[in-house]
Amino acid sequence: MSTPSIGRMAVQRTFPILSTRDLERLEAFYRDAFGAERVYAYADDGRDVYIAMQIGASTVSIGLDDDLPGPPVEAALWIYVDDVDRSHRAALEAGATSVAEPELMPWGERVAQVRDPDGFLLYLGAEASDEQD
Repeated sequence: MSTPSIGRMAVQRTFPILSTRDLERLEAFYRDAFGAERVYAYADDGRDVYIAMQIGASTVSIGLDDDLPGPPVEAALWIYVDDVDRSHRAALEAGATSVAEPELMPWGERVAQVRDPDGFLLYLGAEASDEQD
């Protein structure tokens, strides 16, 4: 598969960056809820101000912003998991708030919704199987 090209620029990959006032708390949430592993960190004046975390085959980055105004800008992450019910419980135990309990959707995927400790919406989904119930 070739890399898509836009004009002269070749897009190699993309990843979201979440801004937070509490980087340590948000890192702990993604580690505890989804097994995320820190793969990069940048420190300024002895404290981490930016990290990248590997979640499965994806990267999510978190940046510290002490001047972040009010609630975060609405953004959502879709995370495919092996077991939606178990992942939903793990997210709640790690500090998430449930938005929608796990449910089989009309298109065949099982999906739940939670908000992380900073309020970002996370969809937890299991891909539809070839066999429909």
